[in-house]
Amino acid sequence: MKIATWNVNSIRSRLEQVLAWLQTNPVDVLCLQETKVVDKDFPLQPFIDIGYNCYISGQKSYNGVAIFSRLPMADISTGFTPLLGTDLVGEFDEQKRLITGIIADIRIINLYVPNGSEVGSEKYLYKLNWLKLLQEYLKSIIDKSPNLCVCGDFNIAPDDRDIHNPKAFKNQIMASPAERQALEEIIELGFSDAFRQFTSEGGHFSWWDYRTGGFSRNRGWRIDHHYLSLSLCDRAKSCTIDKTPRQLPKPSDHAPVIVEI
Repeated sequence: MKIATWNVNSIRSRLEQVLAWLQTNPVDVLCLQETKVVDKDFPLQPFIDIGYNCYISGQKSYNGVAIFSRLPMADISTGFTPLLGTDLVGEFDEQKRLITGIIADIRIINLYVPNGSEVGSEKYLYKLNWLKLLQEYLKSIIDKSPNLCVCGDFNIAPDDRDIHNPKAFKNQIMASPAERQALEEIIELGFSDAFRQFTSEGGHFSWWDYRTGGFSRNRGWRIDHHYLSLSLCDRAKSCTIDKTPRQLPKPSDHAPVIVEI
């Protein structure tokens, strides 16, 4: 089974690129982030026409997540609330950032982690609190669904190998100690970074800033991830980043990341 994650930075703007990529790379599951469209306006039919089942959770102009799968998925839910309840979650599910479902024996959790804007800001605090909530969510679900693939745009570079110039961004957003610690605590629940199972060296990125020739100079960050529960690690065959769509005119600033299980 091939599972891809891709922050498309607006599905309506990248619709033809995503469809063309799927024709060339007919993955079993595609998880999208930053779809930026309410559910009633989501362009579902083109994906149905090429054989995908569609599960969406969106909002206008911001955020939004979706899962497309060749086989129907079971137990679909969105947000933290179905598992953790409204008292704990509060207003965090107002932003559409999480969708999950089961295919075969694997539960896939598709995430769009908040960016955080800048260290010390209100949005940064929101991001850290969101990650704490995610930790509680995963604690609650991992015993019920031991075969987990948690994927998406995490907006965190796990370590300095994952940034083109780590000294320049030391303690900055997406690389601050608190963000990395929050991610490490999630991993310690019983997950492994699928990409690092197969590739240890630096210089491999999934996001490049549109500004300052980020892509042409390979000034990127690896912030899009697949985390596999330990029961899935031995079943993983590969994990790769496909930079091809980033070379297109008017691309998303992210590239797809594909894990094969």
